[in-house]
Amino acid sequence: MILETVASGGCRSYLLGCQETCAAALIDPELSQIDRYLALTARDGLRIRYLVDTHTHADHFSATQQLARQLGVPVVMHSASPAPFVDLRLHGGELLVIGQLRLQALHTPGHTRDSMCLRVEDVVFTGDTLLIGATGRTDLPGGDAEALYDSLFDHVLKLDPALRVFPAHEYKGRTHTTIGQEMTTNPRLQVRERGAFVDMMNNLNITMPTHVTEALRTNMSGGKTVAQMLSEAAAAVPFMSLAELQACIESGSNDAIVLDVRERDAFEEGHIPGARLLPRGQLELRVNQDLTDPTRRIIVYCEFGRVSTLATHTLRQMGFTAAVALDGGMKVWRESGCPVQTGKDP
Repeated sequence: MILETVASGGCRSYLLGCQETCAAALIDPELSQIDRYLALTARDGLRIRYLVDTHTHADHFSATQQLARQLGVPVVMHSASPAPFVDLRLHGGELLVIGQLRLQALHTPGHTRDSMCLRVEDVVFTGDTLLIGATGRTDLPGGDAEALYDSLFDHVLKLDPALRVFPAHEYKGRTHTTIGQEMTTNPRLQVRERGAFVDMMNNLNITMPTHVTEALRTNMSGGKTVAQMLSEAAAAVPFMSLAELQACIESGSNDAIVLDVRERDAFEEGHIPGARLLPRGQLELRVNQDLTDPTRRIIVYCEFGRVSTLATHTLRQMGFTAAVALDGGMKVWRESGCPVQTGKDP
């Protein structure tokens, strides 16, 4: 058995491979680590057959959907998952065949309704059900402290004490633990009376994850993250440097339109001399009346360079193939000491 751990902050992903057949499963992949997963599979001579999420993640963005499109392999979750893009929905006790390996699902609701642990040989991947020295929280959507108690004390902790535990999160650099070690040393597992355990879990007062709303939206629906949209737009548009734009302005050339896609109040407080105002929110509605020549070069900017990247991508999709995005934004332009015009006029 080949087992590779990929750490991304406190998140842990696992590449599980069969040494005899080179088949593999990727467990709890995180969106920012896609290139790393592919590099590991190439290095180890593996081919990913399954993309598995142990539960609906609320603190990071799952890579299962993007990798499924890229690799043409199924996304696997528990049958209780709300995600519409899941191809294979497992019930407790069912197996994934990965070459000579048998990866068995164990339904362990509590952290979320769709939480499951995965057992193979002497290893159990516990997702966010059981962590090293802790357990998954139960105060996020779908969490249930009573269900977590049942999952832990009636199922997970009855597994072989020698089983090695690999959780979906670890914040202190530890690689793994065992069922037996957690039964002995995990503070939360020492609270073995049901009511006391539930009361403890309901009063942890843990800080909410930074991207909880966006993570739940994308992981439950299959929608894109803002970062994905920006990345895709940036890959499809050219950029112009501040120095190049300043040189164009100083030369007095009228070949290009400088387009400010911020709101009017920001424009009037200070804009690039000669720029036209067309707020991003009105772009599609006003483009035909404000930008009549689709062959004209258009240099698009905003405050920080993100909205202008999206706006430039939209313009190019609409046929303005000479549209370019300013690398940076008004903030950098201002801080660089470049000239700034105030008021309503260009």
